[in-house]
Amino acid sequence: MNQQEIYSDANTRMDKTLDALHHELAKVRTGRATPALLDTVRIEYYGQVVPLNQAATVSAPEPRLLTVQPWEKNLLPEIEKAIQKADLGLNPANDGQIIRIPIPQLSEERRKDLVKLVKKFGEDAKIAVRNVRRDANDHLKKLHKGNEISEDELSVELDRIQKLTDDHIQKIDTVLEAKEKEVLEI
Repeated sequence: MNQQEIYSDANTRMDKTLDALHHELAKVRTGRATPALLDTVRIEYYGQVVPLNQAATVSAPEPRLLTVQPWEKNLLPEIEKAIQKADLGLNPANDGQIIRIPIPQLSEERRKDLVKLVKKFGEDAKIAVRNVRRDANDHLKKLHKGNEISEDELSVELDRIQKLTDDHIQKIDTVLEAKEKEVLEI
C-alpha cells in the first residue's frame, strides 16, 4: 500500500463509522415518530424471519404516530405481536386494515437516559475513528521503516491522517449535538 491508498482507506473506514453512527442514532427514540424506530422488528413471512419493512410499509403520517400497512392482511396479528415483543415501549393498535402506533411523550428521566445512550454511541464512534487513525499511522511507519518513504513524507502523511481524524471527530460531535437537542426537545 502506498501513502494515497492508506489515506483513502482510512477516509473510507472513517466515513463508514460515521454512517454506522447515523444508523444507530436513527433507532434512538425521541418524542417524534420515525419509521427507523421499527428497524429492529422482525416477523415471520413465508417461513423466513425478515425485517418488518420487507413485509409492510412503515410510515410516519404525523409527528406522534407511526402506521404499518402490511402487504397481506393476514400478517396484521403477527406484526402486532412482533412490535410488542420488540420491547420498544410502544402499544400498536390493529384496526383490521392497518396498525397504528402512537408514540408516547418521553419522561424527563427517560430523556436523560437516552442522552447517555447517544453519548455512548458517539464515544464508540470516536474510538473507532481513532483505531482507524492508529492503523493508518502503523502502515505509514512500516513504509518509512522499509525505506519506501522519507522522514519528511512520513511527517506530512501523519499530519494528513490526524487532520482527517479531527474532521471526522468534529462531524461526530455535530451529529451528537443535533441528536441530543432532538431528544431533549419537549
